[in-house]
Amino acid sequence: MMRFGERFKVTIFGSSHGPEVGVEVEGIPPGTPVDPVLLQNALDRRRPVGRRLATRRQEEDRLVIDHGLTDGRTDGTPFRAHVPNEDVERAPYDRRHDTPRPGHADYPARVRYGPDADLSGGGIFSGRMTVGLVIAGSIGRAVLAPRNIDAVAYTRSIGTVDAEIPESLDLPALRERAAQNEVGTPDAKAAQRMEAAIQAARRDGDSLGGVIEVRVDGVPIGLGEPFFDSIEGSIAHLAFAVPAVKGIEFGAGFRAARMRGSEHNDPFVWDHGVVRTVTNNAGGILGGLATGMPIVFRVVVKPTSSIAKSQVTVNLATGQPATLHVAGRHDPCIVPRAVVVLESIALIAIADLALRGGYAR
Repeated sequence: MMRFGERFKVTIFGSSHGPEVGVEVEGIPPGTPVDPVLLQNALDRRRPVGRRLATRRQEEDRLVIDHGLTDGRTDGTPFRAHVPNEDVERAPYDRRHDTPRPGHADYPARVRYGPDADLSGGGIFSGRMTVGLVIAGSIGRAVLAPRNIDAVAYTRSIGTVDAEIPESLDLPALRERAAQNEVGTPDAKAAQRMEAAIQAARRDGDSLGGVIEVRVDGVPIGLGEPFFDSIEGSIAHLAFAVPAVKGIEFGAGFRAARMRGSEHNDPFVWDHGVVRTVTNNAGGILGGLATGMPIVFRVVVKPTSSIAKSQVTVNLATGQPATLHVAGRHDPCIVPRAVVVLESIALIAIADLALRGGYAR
């Protein structure tokens, strides 16, 4: 079941090469203002059209709202929206039916669902399914807006190129700077090197991965749940639903393994009558609950699995070794297009927790 959430329930549907992909969202407070233009803007950040560094698949991703919105406000019924799949090419996948692609879900999916499963374009395992997450994330942003909760995601690294991002930048500055380049990083100099690295990988018939960082501001102290539905657990649950995400860390993350408690613990101080911490190694979360500091997490996005280089696989029909040449239209690096997706999953997770805890109307 492709569903997430207890109060803010998100169900994605469709497949990469089916008629459509989309989402149904339940639990939105009636009367929540939702601007379709803002939803379309978010989808435009994810789609490949107009990107020099992306797949040549030409999907316009024109938003179609099926129901749940009346005169710009949610009407209390489930919100459903989709985008049509317009640029579909099944033939290359039909030719590779018996040779699973390394790095893809082809083989375990075929074992689970049988040889007739529609895996063209990746089927339900495709990154195209994240269209629904982006739509739901925009709805989540509208739900959280009255509480002044917002999130921004940006590229931290691509391949071996790391961005330098001052911690002093606020959300508007991060968003504005990241929007100035195709790779979605606030570091303009690093952006040039990242673009060059992606182009070099494409020329080599190869691909690159990277790291995306997400920051959520305005989360009320105490929001969240202990243990299974902690803020970290909820965000990680959604993050690993995004194809190609292979790791996640919060705050200092894996650096904590090399720190002492005296280094990692964030000292509490009074700041104009408000309790804050001097550092934010905890990533804004303690015991699964928000501390009032920005929630900060990073995800690892693996290199795109579909590459032009020859790869070793097997022929499931003959039981013999095979060499696979993946032709078609593929991103040499999916990090830039995944930025808005990771931003969206943060908004979905926080919206669900906020509605559960009574922090949203």
